[in-house]
Amino acid sequence: MSARDRILDTLEVILTTEGERAATLDAVAARAKVSKGGLLYHFPNREALILGLVDRADSLGAEYLERLRHDEAGPAVAYLRTSAETTTPFDRTLIALSRLGSDQHPAAAAVLRRAQEAWAAVVREEIGDEAVSRAIVLMGDGLYYNALFQAETPHDIDALLSVVETLRASVKR
Repeated sequence: MSARDRILDTLEVILTTEGERAATLDAVAARAKVSKGGLLYHFPNREALILGLVDRADSLGAEYLERLRHDEAGPAVAYLRTSAETTTPFDRTLIALSRLGSDQHPAAAAVLRRAQEAWAAVVREEIGDEAVSRAIVLMGDGLYYNALFQAETPHDIDALLSVVETLRASVKR
């Protein structure tokens, strides 16, 4: 793993476990086991470090969208199936960025918004109906929320997938 990736991984961990205030350049460098000069080589200041995480989210988001688009079950089913995941690299990056104040870090807020809009658009392209697409995305949002905050709650994905099939069929009539 490159030093740059190790630095970004460390930033994610600090943001998700301790919050934004703890994510100082010194703390990130120490935990990433790089010198402060090494960190500054890759990220000349704290904002550049955060923008590095934003770039990572954009890149991982593009990969996720491609997986949704090319899933043999279709984007809606793929989206719902992956919505209960909270430990993928993409999810870890999104969770870390969500810990940043949107007023202080508009780029972080913007990438979160772009991600949501992009996967909603992919589902909408497949389904072709705004309301039904929105309902499917909101089901996924609910799965994600529950996975984050109620880890012991079982997720009956198969039951929800059958609801998606019913919704799909209602649009194609």
